[in-house]
Amino acid sequence: MTATPLRPGRDSDAEGFIALIGDCWGEYPNCVLDVDAEVPELRRLASHFAEAGGALWAAEAEGRIIGMAATRPLGHDQAWEICKVYVARAARGSGLAHRLMEAAEAHARGAGAQRLVLWTDTRFEAAHRFYEKRGFVRQGSIRILDDISNSLEFRYAKPLRGLVVEALDAAAAASAERRLAALMVECVADGASLTFLPPLAPAVAQGWWKRVSSRVALGQSVLLVAWLDGALVGTVQLLLDGPENAPHRAELAKLMVAPAVRRQGVGRALMRRAEQAARGIGRNMLMLDTAEGSAAAGLYRAMGWVELGRIPGFELGPDRRPRDTVFFWKAADS
Repeated sequence: MTATPLRPGRDSDAEGFIALIGDCWGEYPNCVLDVDAEVPELRRLASHFAEAGGALWAAEAEGRIIGMAATRPLGHDQAWEICKVYVARAARGSGLAHRLMEAAEAHARGAGAQRLVLWTDTRFEAAHRFYEKRGFVRQGSIRILDDISNSLEFRYAKPLRGLVVEALDAAAAASAERRLAALMVECVADGASLTFLPPLAPAVAQGWWKRVSSRVALGQSVLLVAWLDGALVGTVQLLLDGPENAPHRAELAKLMVAPAVRRQGVGRALMRRAEQAARGIGRNMLMLDTAEGSAAAGLYRAMGWVELGRIPGFELGPDRRPRDTVFFWKAADS
């Protein structure tokens, strides 16, 4: 099947845009599109985004608009907003939504954007899953719109350029669960020492990450994730719920980097940021363990971690045969 081509949106597409958005909103209860009262810019949407310094795309099939997306600069922090992403029900699952997002992200990146932001109605759960798959995570408070639909909106964001490591709060952690579960499945399949054996079922991985989100909410864990050019490609955790007599200690756990981007500094950046986070909260003694012979073991040694010892046959490898586990420690201020 030939992919529907994208083209620049035009003001003359107004009726098509309005029909598409109206159909999409009509899939949700109490979601009402009143163009002239609340979104009159839809009558001249291409000009609206051009005047804001942005751009608009449309996908058309058989004379009907079946997809759209736009982007514009926000005027602060080198951030751009992704807006008006809609795809007709019949065209979903065809890759059109991803191509629209890729066009918007590429345009923003070419214009120097460092971060992308978007707002999405709290009722649009399918859209949330789509944005999360593309590396966006929830950030900030819910926005309340004074409109006839009584809309509430989530804010999603992600870094767009280079390698960026950030800590996620509980809401962001919850929104990242699906992407992190997919990353875990991929890493386990590649032989990573993550306490699971391949094949790891996606539902099992997602259930595990739901528990991580709960630990973040309770202040028991610090969750760090890494983006590389807009894709969420790595993570590590700082575990804080140790015994009462060791308030100075923390454990690093579940370092994961997507196999396709290894040897690009992602793991090292995650570890460096985890050590900084530990220092920032007064945890000056760090510990971790990994499979002997793994790429992670080499990274830890290269970063100054001290081998404490090893236990032969402590875990099973992907081949279900026993393999050694090596334990490391490091002073966080070293």
